[in-house]
Amino acid sequence: MSLSVAIQMDPIAGVDIDADSTFRLAEEAQARGHSLFYYHVGDLAFDEGRVVAAGWPLEVRRKRGDHFTLGAREMRDLSETDVVLLRQDPPFDMSYITNTHLLERIHPKTLVVNDPFWVRNCPEKLLVLDFADLTPPTMIARSLAHIRDFRERHGDMILKPLYGNGGAGVFKLTGGDGNLASLHELFMGINREPLIAQKFLPAVSKGDKRVILVDGEPVGAINRVPQQGETRSNMHVGGRPEKVEMTARDREICARIGPVLKERGLVFVGIDVIGEWLTEINVTSPTGIQELQRFDGTNAAALIWEAIERRRAAQISGG
Repeated sequence: MSLSVAIQMDPIAGVDIDADSTFRLAEEAQARGHSLFYYHVGDLAFDEGRVVAAGWPLEVRRKRGDHFTLGAREMRDLSETDVVLLRQDPPFDMSYITNTHLLERIHPKTLVVNDPFWVRNCPEKLLVLDFADLTPPTMIARSLAHIRDFRERHGDMILKPLYGNGGAGVFKLTGGDGNLASLHELFMGINREPLIAQKFLPAVSKGDKRVILVDGEPVGAINRVPQQGETRSNMHVGGRPEKVEMTARDREICARIGPVLKERGLVFVGIDVIGEWLTEINVTSPTGIQELQRFDGTNAAALIWEAIERRRAAQISGG
């Protein structure tokens, strides 16, 4: 099956070809005979009933400093494309939400991965609320009084923007930290979004595990270990990836959430597990597949494309 694939992503010139999951997905798609078209999120438009994008035919190669070639810029009607990979990075703001509404107009005739309706309705830090018994104590609130009360009950906590990403704006506050009011004031001055507070899990010093699920099935995991003196383990802020095995608890968590992910068309998902607890379910632009392949040889990109090809074949056959 040869598919026409459009990729909605951030500028390709700046990607790290040895770490970027979108690049690896493009590389695998090309190896499987699929044609690639690449566009920036700002070039997506609704035009008199059509969802269109201005972009470029794309070829990729694993050559640092020369990792892509673009064809002539053109306008494409995305309803005439087989697959759209929704791979732009957060922030998950009104622009992101609007783009999911536009892409929803062509899905499922054009298979959008992940399903834009559920990307919009399953933000990373909110979908976990459906599995409260798997997560550490959590609060979502704007009120300083609510957040103070949460800290009184649980002591050390993590406080972060509800729609943040990549470790940006993540703070550890101890039970007696006097900066909570000032930090709350700072956040409220930036935007009107709520904050999310979670009980601090000391096990994070041993790593924050990223488990990759494809069509609801776990395919492997990597551990992300924070730098010395740092709470955040995100690789964007210096977290060190390392090989790790999935535990029985990891598989228990995946067994609970996997059927929900598959039913909702969330083909490529990365969950975060600290110790015994699920902390996030990442559906917008999950990462980690290159590190997984280096550590244990699992070609998650191929598994993702196999799942996409199965779904596309089922659409064509009417199944």
